[in-house]
Amino acid sequence: MSERLLTVENLEVSFSAYAGEIHAVRGVSFYLDKGETLVIVGESGCGKSVSMQTIMRLLPMPPAQIKNGTVLYKGQDILKKTDKEMERYRGKEFAMIFQDSMTSMNPTMRVGRQMTESIRKHQKAYGTEAKKIAVDMLAKVGLPNPKQIFYRYPHTLSGGQRQRVMIAMAISCKPSVLFADEPTTALDVTMQAQILELINHLKEETQTSVVLVTHNLGVVAKMADRIAVMYAGQAVESGTVRQIFYEPGHPYTWGLLGAMPDMLQSRKEKLYTIQGTPPDLFAPPVGCAFAARCDYCMKACLKENPSEYTDGKGHMVRCWLQDARSPKAEAPEGVIPIPLFPEGGALNG
Repeated sequence: MSERLLTVENLEVSFSAYAGEIHAVRGVSFYLDKGETLVIVGESGCGKSVSMQTIMRLLPMPPAQIKNGTVLYKGQDILKKTDKEMERYRGKEFAMIFQDSMTSMNPTMRVGRQMTESIRKHQKAYGTEAKKIAVDMLAKVGLPNPKQIFYRYPHTLSGGQRQRVMIAMAISCKPSVLFADEPTTALDVTMQAQILELINHLKEETQTSVVLVTHNLGVVAKMADRIAVMYAGQAVESGTVRQIFYEPGHPYTWGLLGAMPDMLQSRKEKLYTIQGTPPDLFAPPVGCAFAARCDYCMKACLKENPSEYTDGKGHMVRCWLQDARSPKAEAPEGVIPIPLFPEGGALNG
C-alpha cells in the first residue's frame, strides 16, 4: 500500500477586493501518495495555482483568507503552522517550480547566490561545499557549463535555461513534494518535452512526489498517475489517467477531451468548444458552477451544488448525472480518445 504524504480536505480560500470577496477555491479535496504524480487540470482562473500556493503558505494574508479546510502533511496540519515553522517546510519538504521563471528569480542576484541560499539553510552546507552542491544540481538538469551558469544573472539566460535553473533550485534540497505550476508555459514544444522528461527523470531518481498544474491535456497523458479536474474553484472529477481519459463522467471533462486535437481528425472538422464563460467568483452560483454551460443541465443543477459521487475505485465525479435518480448520459461521440500509447503504456497500465 502506498504511503500517503499529503491530504487536502475541503479547502476554501478567498481574496478581499474593492468589489467584494473573490471565492477562488471552494471546497477542494485531493490526496498525494509517495512517489506518484498528481496532475491538476482546468482552465485559467479555476483555482489551481491558488490551491498550490495555499499549501506552500505563500499567499499574503490579507488579502487572502483561508476560510476552511485542512492540509495534512505526514499527519501535521500545515494550515496551523506559524510562518516561522513553515520556513522548515519550504525548500526541504515542499518546493515549487513557478510558471514564470523570469519574475520568480531575483534579477539583482546571481544564480549561484540564489541557489545556495536554501542549501545553506536546509543542508547546513556553506562556502565551497554549498557551491559544489549547486553546480552539481545545475549539471543534473542538463545545463551546459554549470560553473559559468552559477555566476550569471537570470536575464542573461534563455527561457529554457532559466526554467532548468528553477528546477535545480527546487530539487537542490531533495524535497518530498514538488509543486510544478505550469512549468512549460511560454516555452516552445521541443523545450516543453525536455522539461517534462527532466521532471519525470528526477522524480524516478529521487522518489519525489509531484503535483503538476497545467491546462495541457497532452502533458497530462505523459506525466500523470492520477488526475484532478478543477472548475470554478472546485474539483469536479478525479481518478486515474485511464478513468479520466476513457471513463470520464463530468460534462466539463467531456468538453476538455473533445477539444483535444486528434491526428486522425479531418482538417476540415472543427474542434469541440465549450460555449459560454466561467462563472463570476465574486458571486458563485448556488447550484453547479458548470450548469450555465452544460448541455445536460437539469433543474437540480441550478438549485443545489452536487455531491461527490465515487465508484469505489477512486473515481470521483461531482455531477448530478451520477445520481441514481438522474437520466443516464454518456460522453458525446468523439470525446473518448483513441489509445494514446501502445499496450503497456501510461493509458493502458
